[in-house]
Amino acid sequence: MEGQDRVLATAQQIVKSLNMNTQATEDMILILSRFDNRLSNISDLMDGGADDSKTRNQFDRAEKIILEHDPGGAGNPSSRNSLPWEECPEEASEYLAAVDLIIQLTEGLNVESEEDDDVMDRAENALQLAMSRLEDEFRHILIRNTVPLDADRLYGSVRSVSRSFTFNNGEIGDEVESFREDEQEGSGYHHERGASLGGDFCVDLIRVEAIEELKDIADRMIRSGYEKECCQVYSNVRRDVLDECLSILGVERHSIEEVQRIEWKILDEKAKKWILAIKVVVRVLLFGEKRLCEQVFNESELIQELCFVETTKGCVMQLLNFGEAVAIGARSSEKLFRILDMYEVLVDASQDLEALYDSGELVCSEVKGVLKGLSMSAVGTFVEFEKAVKAETSKPIHGGDIHPITRYVMNYMKLLVDYSDTLNSLLPDDSGSSQIDNGECVAAISPVGTRLQLLITSLESNIEEKSTLYEDGAMRYIFLMNNILYIIQKVKDSELRTLMGDQWIRKRRGKIRQWHTSYLRAAWSKALLCLKDEGIGGSSSASFKVILKERFKNFNLCFEDIYRLQSAWKVPDNQLREELRISISEKVLPAYRAFLGRFGSQLESGRHGGKVDASLLQSSRLVHLSADQEKEKK
Repeated sequence: MEGQDRVLATAQQIVKSLNMNTQATEDMILILSRFDNRLSNISDLMDGGADDSKTRNQFDRAEKIILEHDPGGAGNPSSRNSLPWEECPEEASEYLAAVDLIIQLTEGLNVESEEDDDVMDRAENALQLAMSRLEDEFRHILIRNTVPLDADRLYGSVRSVSRSFTFNNGEIGDEVESFREDEQEGSGYHHERGASLGGDFCVDLIRVEAIEELKDIADRMIRSGYEKECCQVYSNVRRDVLDECLSILGVERHSIEEVQRIEWKILDEKAKKWILAIKVVVRVLLFGEKRLCEQVFNESELIQELCFVETTKGCVMQLLNFGEAVAIGARSSEKLFRILDMYEVLVDASQDLEALYDSGELVCSEVKGVLKGLSMSAVGTFVEFEKAVKAETSKPIHGGDIHPITRYVMNYMKLLVDYSDTLNSLLPDDSGSSQIDNGECVAAISPVGTRLQLLITSLESNIEEKSTLYEDGAMRYIFLMNNILYIIQKVKDSELRTLMGDQWIRKRRGKIRQWHTSYLRAAWSKALLCLKDEGIGGSSSASFKVILKERFKNFNLCFEDIYRLQSAWKVPDNQLREELRISISEKVLPAYRAFLGRFGSQLESGRHGGKVDASLLQSSRLVHLSADQEKEKK
């Protein structure tokens, strides 16, 4: 290359020296072009240097155009100067042509004399003025052609998945009533799994027709060595555009300390907007900015990357700072699902971010840091929830109804199953050493499967411990049946069934049958004891009728007492309630009628018998629910 440059320079000098003799010049061009093929375009060299005065005239005209369009110069600016270039395309074309000529002159001019030195100074001054004008025009084109993010179209493309679930406002055990669900009024916590965009959603935040104008200016500024100024203008304008997009998406700028002070209900709403913003920013806005940088700065991959990073890193870091603040916040069970949502969306986005930021090590390292923080927060919150279930000490519910902790934990677990893939990637795999269900070994299952099995076992132990606090043994068994049956139903109606297995369900149903039998024994043994023959004596005994009447009287008193107590007890499940009614009738009515058949004729006018028989015919009311309690609680 160095040798070729010397040959061309020598040939150009020869041509310049022959400019005064046309015939000699043409002869020399012919000789040189035949002598070396590198000089085949020697006629261009001749044309370029054939007429210095022509070149000077062209330079003068170009300089004049640039000076006329310098608002702060001493020239005579035309009235067109204030008009946008898109309204005066001829002016823009003329100005760019002048800039091209000045650039070409500064690139090719060899300073050999004071006159050449003067021309170079004038050219550099003109070029500096031109770059200032182009910088302003570049900024104006960027601003004038910005297209705001269409919020209506955006939200029209959003899809979300909701789960109904009641959360308490604190740790398990705090304000136990907050666990309650009231399906008739439709109350409850609706957990949105995370909004997603329609597959065809895309936006252009700048008018397409402006891109070519931007490219024309960027090419000339870069060629002139003003790439830094060009990049700075571009990044400043586009950074403001992205900040406005975040505002439209509902993402506010908060410090980590400010986020820590926001109550969870408000913070949860902000987190939902953050999840949507991550998807929109990464899938739509960042890819759009990357494409725009490539189009405007297509002459330099390095400048493309630098402009893209400078434009977008502020927007991305604002989002990541919020994620970090949530990750290091106080842990509570209600936060787990939102943290998992945030983790999942950032995992998905991280792959795109790595592809977008070829040289953005800072951004990618920050993403990894936030992901680590969210994963630690999720695992820590899950562990705290496990501990809270074991340690929860609220009292059992009056009437033996399903305990709020049972509803809470089972609905919580049903929702956790939806996050199995994520939790399996976060939780340690300790399935090989786990044991549940009174020492029964767990088969090799996923980490989340093992933890959920252990969690249900902890809940069952908690329920059995609470049942011992009932003074009435019969109510204790009603409480156990209600709660364990609720657990079984939640397992059957969800993916938990795959984790727990049918054998687990059959074993719990066996327990319910045992408790059913124990309930009948505890609730009715005293009443049925009155219907035993022992101690009555023979019919000839003087005290026979007195004892017989006392037996019927005691039975009636027991029956009324049982009815009074159990009419306030709760059995939400329709099938269990009907089975209890039938079993009560099958146990009590035959015993009473057999006793009445043996001794009824000995009573005066059957007064006591008629009263008892009428009461027993109402036995379906022994386990009572009012009309507003008939619907099964979920």
